Amino acid sequence: MTIQEPRPRYAQVADVLRSEIRSGVWPPGERLPSQPELAKRFKLSQTSIARAMELLRSEGLIRSEFGAASFVLDAPTTKRVRAIPKSSSAGTPSGFAAQMRAAGLEPRTTLSVVGPVEAPAAIAARLGLDGADQVMVRTRRMFADDRPVQLATSYIPWRIAEDLQPAEVETNPAGLYTLLRDRGHGPVLFAEEIEGRRPTPDEAAFLSIPEAQFVFEVTRIATGADGRPVEVCVNVLNLSQWRLRYEWEGDNA
Repeated sequence: MTIQEPRPRYAQVADVLRSEIRSGVWPPGERLPSQPELAKRFKLSQTSIARAMELLRSEGLIRSEFGAASFVLDAPTTKRVRAIPKSSSAGTPSGFAAQMRAAGLEPRTTLSVVGPVEAPAAIAARLGLDGADQVMVRTRRMFADDRPVQLATSYIPWRIAEDLQPAEVETNPAGLYTLLRDRGHGPVLFAEEIEGRRPTPDEAAFLSIPEAQFVFEVTRIATGADGRPVEVCVNVLNLSQWRLRYEWEGDNA
């Protein structure tokens, strides 16, 4: 590559590597050459190479492991759609597995359930808990074609969850809501709040993305017939992989 002035050299290196990544020279999961190898290739200092790699990391194209080289991330041009059906035609949010299969992907979910434990302050406030109240925490790690795509953590007040057995709590949200309904705590209203933010270190590690890359945080609040929340579920999704779609009926009155 011929370095051209006055454009910064690191930016020109990033241009070349970005083009190679997008053209498939370096496919998703591929290990890129080390910084010394790249410095030799481009005849530049490792400082310039490090700045180029940082630029690619900030764009969500690569990730770097401590003491190791960088790896190309999966950045699909066609985003997966997380569709929430209109409330009048569905009793619960649509399932992850069905959505992934509809997109031609094979879903897999791992599940962990713990409790009673103390809820994070923000979750306790949403659930209307006081300092003595605890929760069951249901964590689902979701994969599509064995690639991590979503992290979902549900918090259920212990006054509701104490008579639930971990083995009863399924990976499908519809199964959980059916179980709650059978126990007299069925939700009748769902609301979701969406924001973009940077991931925590644990979230970035699971999703295999840089901490500089943004994620969707979709917080669902399920409310029972008595007006009290029966669950808060925090979904974390890689923003570059997902598009959100919502449906509702118009007012014909």
